[in-house]
Amino acid sequence: MRDILLIDNGSKRADATLSLRRIASGLAERLGESVHPVSLLHSERIPPSELHGQAADTFESFLRRRLSEDIRRFLILPLFFGPSRAISDYVPERIAALQGDFGPFDVRIARAICPLPAGEPDLVEILLEHIHGAASEQGIAPRRILLVDHGSPIPAVTEVRRWLARQLAQRLADDSGPHVELGEAVMERRSGAEYDFNGELLEDRLRALAAEDVSTPVILSMLFLSPGRHAGPGGDITEICSAVERDHPGFRVHPSALVGAHPRLLDILTARMAEMDAAPAAGTDILEQTR
Repeated sequence: MRDILLIDNGSKRADATLSLRRIASGLAERLGESVHPVSLLHSERIPPSELHGQAADTFESFLRRRLSEDIRRFLILPLFFGPSRAISDYVPERIAALQGDFGPFDVRIARAICPLPAGEPDLVEILLEHIHGAASEQGIAPRRILLVDHGSPIPAVTEVRRWLARQLAQRLADDSGPHVELGEAVMERRSGAEYDFNGELLEDRLRALAAEDVSTPVILSMLFLSPGRHAGPGGDITEICSAVERDHPGFRVHPSALVGAHPRLLDILTARMAEMDAAPAAGTDILEQTR
């Protein structure tokens, strides 16, 4: 018997956990197996009353409970775009601690959503469809696009966004002509020149675009999986866009839908599961924690 865990970083906002549960439910239907939605941290602080009466599961407490029920095999699907330290450091550390308490058990971790260098073409298609969807909804041409993500101090995670930006720029030029402008921005970055690789903050980039041309709207290509502190209703991105629009009358910013809302995400996650199942024969590059 095995447990399949779909894991995200976690949020104090109920919408993030509800989104994780929705994705896990859709994936379970695809796989014909139960998929447990589990956050690494934070979500245990959400009142169950905001989660239809069911408290959120967090990683260590979930594993501890299942190990006490004598489940010894776990497959982990990371709901992360790139090689976050949450997966490379935090998860193995917690596994090692639990093995100290419960003895040996098997854990296998699938590749991230957009593993480099090959990347993930389906993720490019999701972002592209959401860009065109936002343009169609607003009745505008997709002329100025800004690909925005959370931001990371890890160059390998930032490179995922850069890879996606290159792919999107080429596709948009093919679809809409050479006059499409695609830039990048982040919600958070550390100060100091050593973190300049991470890019500009969203607010700074939007203010610069508004100063350059107030009349051409900007579509935000949202490299976020679920609503939370930054993305979704009432998040920081909404507040930033409203502030910039208020300070630059006539300027408009139109966020796209989130990646987690697209059904093709399930195709990607299903493929990651297939890689794990085929790994012994195919030698797929999957981190294994086997003791």
